[in-house]
Amino acid sequence: MLPEVITRYLTSHIARDIDAAMQSYAADAVVTDDGKTYHGRAEIRAWLAHAANEYRYTVELTGTRKIDDHTYVASHRLEGNFSGGTADLDFTFTLAGNLITGLDIS
Repeated sequence: MLPEVITRYLTSHIARDIDAAMQSYAADAVVTDDGKTYHGRAEIRAWLAHAANEYRYTVELTGTRKIDDHTYVASHRLEGNFSGGTADLDFTFTLAGNLITGLDIS
């Protein structure tokens, strides 16, 4: 089972509700996606806005696991209009308290 902050973030992310998604991030959070790293809320917001408009896709949560008290993985299958049409991705979250301090998508 995922912590509430991750569940809330994923729900917002899938709905493309950037304002709600941003409430889950710490001010100094770091996101790594597709070989690029985004530091802090301004860069993360820009990344989310770009990702929300670049492709259309569906997301299915296929599994979750707890690595330690601060690290969780949510596995997803995406299907959409991007190269290849499907992708299986792991969203690895690092938490501090009730906020996301790191997200690595691979």
